[in-house]
Amino acid sequence: MAKKALNIGLVGYGFMGRTHAHAYHNAAQFFDLPLTPVLKAVCGRDGAKAKAFADNWGATIVETDWKKLIANKEIDAIDIVTPNDSHAEIAIAAAKAGKMVLCEKPLSLDGKQGLEMVKVIEKCKVPNTVWYNYRRVPAVTLAKQIIDSGKLGKIFHYRANFLQDWTISADLPQGGAGLWRLDAKAAGSGVTGDLLAHCIDTAIWLNGPLTDVTAMTETFIKKRTHTATGKVQEVKIDDACTFMGHFENGSLALFESTRYARGHKALYTLEINGENGSIRWDLHDLHRLQYFDYRDEGIVRGWRSVHVTDGDQPYMKNWWVPGLQIGYAETFTHQVADFIRAVGEGKPCHPTFRDALETQYVCDAVLASAKSGKWVKCKHA
Repeated sequence: MAKKALNIGLVGYGFMGRTHAHAYHNAAQFFDLPLTPVLKAVCGRDGAKAKAFADNWGATIVETDWKKLIANKEIDAIDIVTPNDSHAEIAIAAAKAGKMVLCEKPLSLDGKQGLEMVKVIEKCKVPNTVWYNYRRVPAVTLAKQIIDSGKLGKIFHYRANFLQDWTISADLPQGGAGLWRLDAKAAGSGVTGDLLAHCIDTAIWLNGPLTDVTAMTETFIKKRTHTATGKVQEVKIDDACTFMGHFENGSLALFESTRYARGHKALYTLEINGENGSIRWDLHDLHRLQYFDYRDEGIVRGWRSVHVTDGDQPYMKNWWVPGLQIGYAETFTHQVADFIRAVGEGKPCHPTFRDALETQYVCDAVLASAKSGKWVKCKHA
């Protein structure tokens, strides 16, 4: 018997739109779900591009006004993959219309705006989630299981970095379809909200809340031509950010992100050190988890490389035979599957909007510390 469809309306059709469309297309093929996700509609400012995207992914409805998409009674859930400055307006309107809401990260431009979104979402009691997809890398989920088991013992250190090099050229403009991340009005912040937000969300999930931070940021190219005006304007986003802090469990935090690390396109690494063991993970080798257990016999004690492809490891029973790995795109498929299951069970799908607000508050504290040069306490959602 065919399962009831959950009709998705996708707002946006860029890079992240493709990852989400791919996930909706594949989730029910690999996971036994109570509902079948269907990409029913696509909305974008450029009607021709939106139609081309919809035709490619099998969507039957095309809109250029997201308000019409939300008003459509056929649509069950709104998925937001637009620039950060439009997340709040779309999410709030969708929730008030009774739609489920899925939102790309970061949740909002800042914590104040994020709190407004959370209040509406929770008042309307609609299922919601934010796409911090690195939680759904099987190796990272395995790290979560190991940490929660207590095998690492007391945690002393958590460190993470996210390095890119794509904005080094001074010729790049700010703003526009491909470069809105360089425009503070559209993005809210630079690497802090774009890259470090991923690191922070994962860290909170693995190691608990951050209590305070001290940070520094730098904008290496101070002025760029703005796409909308054609004029040279001040750049107000952060090109690089480094911060230290404390976790609630007493461990120390060290985070770094930059778009000026020549030779790195998307180097995301994390390491966590405990009294009995340590864990390392690298996005460039995402199917492997590096694990050190001090309790191993001394003559064979050392780092082991765990190849996360077996059926008893997170998510992997739904994919190929052991030894054959999956990649980046499948993390989004996992999030769709988890969301659909949560909807079917009437449970929240983490990270929820409130979870993502916690990350937003840390980002706010980081930027405030960089501006003031002082330690700043982190608010909690």
